[in-house]
Amino acid sequence: MRSLKPARPVTGLAVATVLSLAASGCMTVHGEEAVVPAATKSEAARVLKEFTAAYNAADKAYDPALDAGLVTGSLGAINQAGLKARHTIEPTGNARHQPLELTDAKFVIPKKAGWPRWFLADTDSNRDRDTGDQDTRWLLAFVKSGPDAGWKAAYLAVVAPDRIPDLVEDDDGLAEPVAADSTDLAVAPQDLGTQYTQYLQKGTPDVFAPGAATSQWRDARLNTKRAGFSYQYVDQPLDNGTFAPLALAAGNGGALVFFSSKHYERQTAAKGLHPTVDPDVEALLSGEVKSTLTKERISSQLVYVPGKGAEHRKLTVLNRLPGLTAAKGS
Repeated sequence: MRSLKPARPVTGLAVATVLSLAASGCMTVHGEEAVVPAATKSEAARVLKEFTAAYNAADKAYDPALDAGLVTGSLGAINQAGLKARHTIEPTGNARHQPLELTDAKFVIPKKAGWPRWFLADTDSNRDRDTGDQDTRWLLAFVKSGPDAGWKAAYLAVVAPDRIPDLVEDDDGLAEPVAADSTDLAVAPQDLGTQYTQYLQKGTPDVFAPGAATSQWRDARLNTKRAGFSYQYVDQPLDNGTFAPLALAAGNGGALVFFSSKHYERQTAAKGLHPTVDPDVEALLSGEVKSTLTKERISSQLVYVPGKGAEHRKLTVLNRLPGLTAAKGS
């Protein structure tokens, strides 16, 4: 496995853009019990091309309807809310639109039975520099919920190439999915959302390695201060339905896992003061901001989870992708 370096915060387009079924469960649908590749590489390439075209059309017009059918889960929630907000601010569309290009695609395709099925597209975007510490890969997880459903992008992570762990593949080049309730890992994928949000609230369980999405974020929230204002934070796991975790077996008995969470930030003003409402917040606002403003964000995380018996059992958050999805005033 490649060495895991400290996480870098993600900025720019990646932040802006931005299943109760076990992701790798062997569920029988219409008698489909055979363990088969989730997709062919040609199918995966077509899906990536269709997604990119729809994403660009939606970004250019600031019209969430143009890619709504190709996104789901946390990425879908972030994408749709972001487009809705930008359309409210700039109803004529995105005058600064630059088409997203996703090239050098490597497809990681698990072999599994039943539904949902999913695959990972490991791509190079035109939103970075291809050398040095600014080089990144865009990892997109596409999910298909049933035989008659279409492929949808559920997760996006932006990661430096040398931080992506080597994944387990069989002799046919197919990846190995990890069950959501796996007991072979330091933390089961289905428990990541709960443990992450509990850590942010209480500091325990202390299973996450220090970094921008863990200790530094928690410390920043604890130390947020502004005269005349108080701040409260509530964190909730999102771990089923379209937000269920997706996990792939990695080297040394570990796993690469996507999971989701929801985060509320409430700002309360003292008498005579009012919270500041930025345009992107106002575009998603319900109610009237008198003394309180509550912001709702959905976030997806990509983590490396070591095996249960690993010497170093701390989980490394490789990327966190948050997005404002709602706001409420009172």
